[in-house]
Amino acid sequence: MENLQSLALAAGLAWASGIRLYAAIFIVGLLGRLGYVQLPEHLQLLEHDWVLGASGFMLVAEFVADKIPAFDSVWDAIHTFIRIPIGAMLAWGAMGSAAPDVQLAAAIVGGAIAGGTHALKMGTRAAINTSPEPFSNWTLSFSEDGILLAGLWFVFHHPRAFLFLLAAFLVLAIWLLPKLYRFVARLWRRLAGGASRALPAK
Repeated sequence: MENLQSLALAAGLAWASGIRLYAAIFIVGLLGRLGYVQLPEHLQLLEHDWVLGASGFMLVAEFVADKIPAFDSVWDAIHTFIRIPIGAMLAWGAMGSAAPDVQLAAAIVGGAIAGGTHALKMGTRAAINTSPEPFSNWTLSFSEDGILLAGLWFVFHHPRAFLFLLAAFLVLAIWLLPKLYRFVARLWRRLAGGASRALPAK
């Protein structure tokens, strides 16, 4: 059961990193700090004051940025270089009691999971931002907040169920991502074509 919990924690933190990196760090660190969960030795750093303070501050910043249409896509693009490597590091730390080769494998898979989650989030946001009204953006953002909390609850209380749901999510992401990005690419080509026709001839 301990190995299953470690595996679920590694996969869960990688998955959560692609959605709400700072919220995942803050929530898990706070749960460990308050004694509700026992974090692996390599993740106990998340319980420290400076880490909780920094992740809490960035949690608020991301919560606000994620609710602003168009700016949320800029935020996601910048965080391509942050969410994926940290997701890999958190997966590595969650498997701290395993052999080094298992830790490295966890980091590789964790980075891939974080990348897939991040890509799905970024592509969905780009598609949603084609709508001028902000309500669809807010609805999706709050839904992601709820999904994150539910996912972390499953990680700690029902790790086997979380791994099953994660597998289903990854299959859905693999099927959906090409369609989503083709839609966004077509839309951007249409917008670029319309903008070029609107420019006055020299």
